[in-house]
Amino acid sequence: MLLETAPAKLNLALHVRGKLPDGRHALETIFAFCTDGDLLQGQAADELTLDCDGPFAASIDGDNLVMRAARALAEIAAVESKAALRLTKNLPVASGIGGGSADAAAALRMLTRLWRIDPAHASAVAPSIGADVPACLLSMTARGSGAGDALTLIDAGISGASVLLVNPQVKVSTPDVFAAWDGVDRGPLLEWRAGRNDLEAPARALVPAIGDVLDWLGARHGVDVVRMSGSGATCFALFADEMARDQAAARCPANWWHLATHLR
Repeated sequence: MLLETAPAKLNLALHVRGKLPDGRHALETIFAFCTDGDLLQGQAADELTLDCDGPFAASIDGDNLVMRAARALAEIAAVESKAALRLTKNLPVASGIGGGSADAAAALRMLTRLWRIDPAHASAVAPSIGADVPACLLSMTARGSGAGDALTLIDAGISGASVLLVNPQVKVSTPDVFAAWDGVDRGPLLEWRAGRNDLEAPARALVPAIGDVLDWLGARHGVDVVRMSGSGATCFALFADEMARDQAAARCPANWWHLATHLR
């Protein structure tokens, strides 16, 4: 049995700069990853199957990114797509923390080992599964450009930082958030702490509860940086230490999902 963690993804900053020739949005972002996330297990089998458990298992359908990644990897590597997979879904879906993309990336890493194929096949497949999948495949702090899939590894000096993720348990449509972006280029991403998330305003307009989460996090003791991740609705706060983070986590409203973790 092979095990692979699908770490939660955070956008420490996310600047939308315009449109690319192919119609996708031009982004500048800093990806960071948590030590916790979903968990994927896998072993050899006679066919490709996926079972799900965990608190958000009911949100996974049959044609999900894990299965798409597995089939695409088998096709490019010219191997049979045979594996019994089990996904423990700990992260909420449609929440801006790369849950589906992280799961797909975990499948690519795991199946590369299980099927004993060249890891270059996983890197080749990743962009076709989703714009965040290449970053999630690395699961290391990186600067993303293009549509977020052109990556440069960086040292942001944040490894081990205490972080609290909070989601108001409201799904957010990424296409709807991008469609609501006002089209204004507010400048390049030079340093992530001085950066911003250009999708926060349209996401808050669509889901006002995001503003409630950001305001609540910003009022916690010992908080350093508060921001929304991706297109929402998950927001995060970096804290000075674990004690401050855990005190905030203990006071999180019961109807919000939260995860107290660290950055990798």
